[in-house]
Amino acid sequence: MNKKKIYSTWFIVPSLAIFTIFFLIPLLTSLFYSLTVWDFKTFRFVGLDNFKMFFSEKSLSGSVVNTLIYAVLTSGLKVIFAFFIAVFLTSKIRTKNFLRSVVFFPNLVSTIAVGITFAALMHPTKGLFNLAIQAIGLSGVDWLGNVHVALYSVIFTDIWKGVGVATVIYIAGIQSIDKTYYEAASIDGANGWQRLVNVTVPLVRPAMNSVIILSLIGGLRTFDLIWAMTGGGPGFATDVVASVVYKQYAAGFYGLSTAGNVIMFILIAVIAFPLQKFLLSREED
Repeated sequence: MNKKKIYSTWFIVPSLAIFTIFFLIPLLTSLFYSLTVWDFKTFRFVGLDNFKMFFSEKSLSGSVVNTLIYAVLTSGLKVIFAFFIAVFLTSKIRTKNFLRSVVFFPNLVSTIAVGITFAALMHPTKGLFNLAIQAIGLSGVDWLGNVHVALYSVIFTDIWKGVGVATVIYIAGIQSIDKTYYEAASIDGANGWQRLVNVTVPLVRPAMNSVIILSLIGGLRTFDLIWAMTGGGPGFATDVVASVVYKQYAAGFYGLSTAGNVIMFILIAVIAFPLQKFLLSREED
């Protein structure tokens, strides 16, 4: 019996080694260096000073608020838009296969390329968006230069790019629903909206939960699209935690940068794990 236990334990060793080397050790190292002022040769222990500075400086603490706004809006709107697009693309339309390809296409394009393209489209004087608005007699919008608009312009771009993956997940979920449920609902006199609310929505919940978790985590750790479009500007209006971490690291503030990484890790863990547990409990109900 003991030999069998020892034999089975060896199967855990490779995964445990990978987890320790690539996750546990870097995590503990980051936690340590977040409490120091360091360069690549020496370090000085400063306790929680890096975290205090991060939350006392408005330019840094504002990135946490921007990250939450970005994650909640991109995740929530992807969940809603992708669901209705998926419902449309699983209906009896002849061109649905072509339309599915069109919807998924933005995900195949590099995020940096998407960011550069939309930055050009949103140019205040030469961008296609403002030219179209001016053509109908309205004044143009400074999409990426206005501190009150810039973050939402990037959010719009993120939704355009990411809604395709969410739609594919929804389509898989909808197509897995047994057609007899819809037939039974029709026999009971349910119309299209009632079938959608009472059959599709409850049975597609596992797919919806996947979309929520994936898009929320993606929003919390976003960097490349924001960096390509605004670089965190104007000012600090579109800075998120990841962009602040990059800026501090590039400026040589390695301890502060590492503290930002720890804050981002905690932020994702505190939000994602309880949310996942809640969503899974609803699935079981």
